[in-house]
Amino acid sequence: MPIIQHLIADQFGSHVGKYQGRLKITQGKETLAQAPLLHLETVTIANNGVSISADAIRACTDQGIPIHFLSGTGNPYASLYSAGLTGTVLTRRAQLTAYNDLRAIHLALAFAGGKIQNQATLLKYAAKYRKETDPDLHRDLHWLAGEILDHMEELCALDFLAPREHYHIDDVRGPLLSIEGRAAQKYWRGIKLLLPEGWEWNGREGRGARDPFNSALNYGYGILYSQIERAVVLAGLDPYGGYVHTDRPGKPSLALDFIEEFRAPAVDRTVLGLVNKGVKIEQDEQGFLTEKTRRFLAEKILTRLETPEKYADKRYPLRTIIQMQARTIATYVRNERDAYTPFLASW
Repeated sequence: MPIIQHLIADQFGSHVGKYQGRLKITQGKETLAQAPLLHLETVTIANNGVSISADAIRACTDQGIPIHFLSGTGNPYASLYSAGLTGTVLTRRAQLTAYNDLRAIHLALAFAGGKIQNQATLLKYAAKYRKETDPDLHRDLHWLAGEILDHMEELCALDFLAPREHYHIDDVRGPLLSIEGRAAQKYWRGIKLLLPEGWEWNGREGRGARDPFNSALNYGYGILYSQIERAVVLAGLDPYGGYVHTDRPGKPSLALDFIEEFRAPAVDRTVLGLVNKGVKIEQDEQGFLTEKTRRFLAEKILTRLETPEKYADKRYPLRTIIQMQARTIATYVRNERDAYTPFLASW
């Protein structure tokens, strides 16, 4: 039996229960999947009509295994953790205090810089495979990547001015989001050039999208988000105390800040690769991803997260890098390190 680290329950009418040291997903008398608690990292409930027993919840909390809940479109709406994991105090106090000084601005600029550089890197990565087969596309992608990277100068200017002008994070947020938005316009223009012939795509659309490519991206981001939130909580941070995303009840601002540097290398690259290999993104008559497609996408994103990437002169699974980056945020806000450097994917 293969080792299952991420158990996904996504079939309507299924049930997650605990049976002799393992979790088992059943539907009626049929066993759909089972995983020993010893190896399990996460449990994801990814559809309506899925039940989970109190014994299964207790077993997960005893083992420190988070349970994430996603809607059918990949929108995360709840997570369950052991109370001990959310009982940290010192790091959270430092995290909240950082909001009112330059640490907040430094983190916000680092998250944005990581996002922008990884977007440019993905276009360069795609371009290198078109150098011989499509020189024009190769040139256009490199040109767009260069234009995306030009926006790093604007981030550097904000970083330079912040201590001299005594900026607060509220002074930086608007210009920062403008920089991110203009860089993203060029990035998605490049992604559109990479879609196979016959794909009609009008551009990036978030929640509520019904076209196959955006739907696949949104679902992939939901899977990635569960890993991001887990890393943030395990690092002793409050996922709701962010810097770029504004405070709002129920809004996990820090998790939404932190996810930005990982979207392109973890999800965009995976989904783009699938559609270019001819994988069909199946939807039902209402425009929602089919159960088969959701499961396939989840498996591919989780596989990508186990793929080693270069980090600190070594190679680690991307999921491990996410956790190490979250711990770096924690040590930075506690003033135990001088700076936070975003993860930069290689190409």
